[in-house]
Amino acid sequence: MITISLPSEQRAKLSGCLRRAGRREIGGILMGEQVAPDHFRIIEFSVDAVSGTAAHFVRSPKHHSAALGDFFRRTGADYRRFNYLGEWHSHPSFPVRPSSEDITSMQGLVDGERDINFSTLLIVRLRCWFLFEARAYMFVREAPRRSVSLTL
Repeated sequence: MITISLPSEQRAKLSGCLRRAGRREIGGILMGEQVAPDHFRIIEFSVDAVSGTAAHFVRSPKHHSAALGDFFRRTGADYRRFNYLGEWHSHPSFPVRPSSEDITSMQGLVDGERDINFSTLLIVRLRCWFLFEARAYMFVREAPRRSVSLTL
């Protein structure tokens, strides 16, 4: 089992982004630190707060590529410890489960031309404007989804 930790300060930042977006889906990429074998902590995330609609989000690769480059510069390009963890987006009007399009897109990331072995999908939402709800899903190259424990 893989463990992904979402520290309270990152959860608070995500909650603020979700409140500002209202009923529009927003998202970005997750950047993290490996703190133990099979245990990762989310330490940063990018946000594309303009391209989503009420029922759809497509991230801008250019925007998030710049965020990832900045992250690697700040962490000294220590890729064994600090790296891309995956993607996140909100489902303000739907459950925190991936759609079939989400699944196809994420599996395409790891089975496609990118040189990554796995990618996490974090889906988040605010219920009643203040209850933070999240679920993480792991996609592995040429394998079915793996179990993920999300600690908040």
